[in-house]
Amino acid sequence: MASGWAPEGAVQEQIDASIKDAIKQAQSEMPVGKGLTHCEECEGEIPEARRKAIAGVRLCVNCQSEVDKNKETFAGYNRRGSKDSQLR
Repeated sequence: MASGWAPEGAVQEQIDASIKDAIKQAQSEMPVGKGLTHCEECEGEIPEARRKAIAGVRLCVNCQSEVDKNKETFAGYNRRGSKDSQLR
């Protein structure tokens, strides 16, 4: 694949690095410690299936959905830089 001055395989390396960054970000957001039987936000019961599926879970599905909705989306890193920065 022709990509200007980039060395062979550079595009795939960028993709791989972006995937690794996304995995690290997701792992850093996983709950740790002992899980709860009741949600720490609304105090509703957390179903046993959810507690078994997610070790350390602290929020019910509804509260976790709200947290996820309000969380900023991780955009990753611009590894190539902008065109303007390369021209300077």
